[in-house]
Amino acid sequence: MTATTTTTPPSGYLASLLAGQPQLAPSPLGWLNDLRAEAVDRVGVLTVPTVRDEDWRFTDISPLTRLSFQPLPTATPPAAIDLAGFAIEEAATRLVFVDGVYAPAQSSVAAGGVAVSNLAQASVADAAAIQPYLGRLAGFRDDVFTALNTAFLQDGALIVVPGHVALTSPVHLLFVATQPNVASYPRCVVVGGPGSSATVIEEYVAMNDGAYFTNAVTEMVLAPDARIDHVRVQRDSGQAFHIANCAVTLGRGSRLHSVSVALGARISRYNLSVLQTAEGATCVIDGLAVISERQLADTHSSIDHAQPHGVSRQLHKCIVAGAAHAVFNGKIMVRPGAQRTDSAQSSRNLLLSGRAHVDTKPQLEIFADDVKCAHGATVGRLDTDAVFYLRSRGLSDAAARNLLTYAFGAEIIGRIPIASLRQRLQTTLFTATTRQP
Repeated sequence: MTATTTTTPPSGYLASLLAGQPQLAPSPLGWLNDLRAEAVDRVGVLTVPTVRDEDWRFTDISPLTRLSFQPLPTATPPAAIDLAGFAIEEAATRLVFVDGVYAPAQSSVAAGGVAVSNLAQASVADAAAIQPYLGRLAGFRDDVFTALNTAFLQDGALIVVPGHVALTSPVHLLFVATQPNVASYPRCVVVGGPGSSATVIEEYVAMNDGAYFTNAVTEMVLAPDARIDHVRVQRDSGQAFHIANCAVTLGRGSRLHSVSVALGARISRYNLSVLQTAEGATCVIDGLAVISERQLADTHSSIDHAQPHGVSRQLHKCIVAGAAHAVFNGKIMVRPGAQRTDSAQSSRNLLLSGRAHVDTKPQLEIFADDVKCAHGATVGRLDTDAVFYLRSRGLSDAAARNLLTYAFGAEIIGRIPIASLRQRLQTTLFTATTRQP
């Protein structure tokens, strides 16, 4: 994402978002204070992207700029019983953040040998481990939302998996929105040491129906032969705004499996950037957006094969009902010298109404000659022959359509490696599809 630049101070809207930044408590880490200050300076020379910016031409976020949001210095965590419905039984370790503020009483850490902590309370050793990556993988010099997130760096999720350590249960990072008119800036940093493996669930949920603003940034680095399964679930309120950036670097022989599911928010945007920094890395990227009414869900991805023998697979699906609008822009880059790259990308989109709208743009940029690459996109309605077949077996027209719609999305959810979360999302998807006219 590239925003236009200017030499003037922050606009009125950006200045209003930054109003609470000077009250942020100084960090005992001098380099972190310097990072925040640098991010504030970048906000001063960036503007909010508009539909005149190429990367945002299908995504009008002007409704966001008409509302005022401020972060909370402290938050009142919900009672444990109120969070019980969000628990994932397989996850022994859970970090909970309420309106952007870490909630230690609702969190539990049982990851033996793995550093899992709140960023603001990280040990000196853990802080040193992430210093080369924090604010470096997700660059903020040309991205106003990443710059804003970095300017407010305080609480955040930190996971450092030492070399050759296999985490047997997933780590659940739960971000809960409880109040309207609040801006939160979640930050996640995941470092997978050589030969390590872990599963990380990054989940955003709402306990209010109002408008709020979530601006999230995740940075992940996979050392040689590391494996990370990253599941991202966005279930914000129907009036919320959610903008997120995720940047990943892949070392030699490492493997990333990413599944993202977008269900909520009035306007959501997810930017995923994957960089292959050494030979033989693999990434599998799966995504699903299920939206209706007047929701807008935008996914931008970039997979950069900078070294030989890389493998990538991407499947992104959208189910769009009502007057909703889905956007997908997926870019695969094969750089000079990245020979024997094997990459495939597919965008498949299902329209459930005459007013539903999808803009999809899978793209390849190939600068090597010994590669195997493919991409494609489809946008359409339910297969009439499949509907007829199910009706001939006794299903009503509505039941046949609901079943086919559910099956279309369930392919992505079925790739989530956590059984209880998979079942929960399958139920949510079934409910969403059966409510469609």
